Amino acid sequence: MRRRMPALIPHAVLILAILLFALPIWIAVAGSTQDSAAIARGEVSLVPSLSGLGVYRDVLVNGSAGAGPVWRSLLVSAAMALAIAFGKIALSLPSAYAVTFFRFPFRMTAFWLIFLTLMLPVEVRLIPTFQVMSSLDLINSFTGLTIPLVASATATLLFRQTFLAVPDELVEAARMDGAGPLRFLRDILIPVSGANIAALFVILFVYGWNQYLWPLLVATDPKLDTVVISIVKMVGVDTATEWNKVMATAVLALIPPVAVVLVMQRWFVKGLTEGDK
Repeated sequence: MRRRMPALIPHAVLILAILLFALPIWIAVAGSTQDSAAIARGEVSLVPSLSGLGVYRDVLVNGSAGAGPVWRSLLVSAAMALAIAFGKIALSLPSAYAVTFFRFPFRMTAFWLIFLTLMLPVEVRLIPTFQVMSSLDLINSFTGLTIPLVASATATLLFRQTFLAVPDELVEAARMDGAGPLRFLRDILIPVSGANIAALFVILFVYGWNQYLWPLLVATDPKLDTVVISIVKMVGVDTATEWNKVMATAVLALIPPVAVVLVMQRWFVKGLTEGDK
């Protein structure tokens, strides 16, 4: 019995953590199928009502007071998250390759300038970034919504650390085999970094999906509302808040990032745990 006690404690803590994380999600699922007035009074049952499942079709097609159809917001969020994820990887990969394997003047200065941007909070960059987007006439455009979020010092740093672990013998072998810079990147470095790319894609997709402050600032056109903006617009409108629709939209907003994590779970864990190549 005494031997079993140390093993039971971490399991109990894990179960408690799961309940703490899962309970709000379950309340949203159950509340989305119930009457909005009852939710406003705090009378939320933990048992979902099957007769209220039609609210999901309602918010997808018609939306709610203050917000348009949720299907459009989901598409905007998905397109934004994919553009940010692919854009960050496509920009960070060659950037890290350049500062790791090429020797040019002020190479490390360039790297440290990139790294120092990690020290700047997003809020500090909002006003100058907005000014640049306004000067380029990119306000209320999908380009203005995504391009400022593509540059990533974090991804560049992670790729650089991966490239530094590549053995010098492998670099010399590729050079003796006649591999040029592009071939070395394509045939050796990208396959070696496959797990890291997958892990970064998951992290960056969730990062792009959850964006709130920048879309709120740069996109005032309702057609460019992300699902996070739609949820905010549903709350606090002039009419009574339809809490069942708010909760249904929140549940729908959870599905795509959770699906991405589940589909890419194996590569995600591998990329986080395999630091050395």
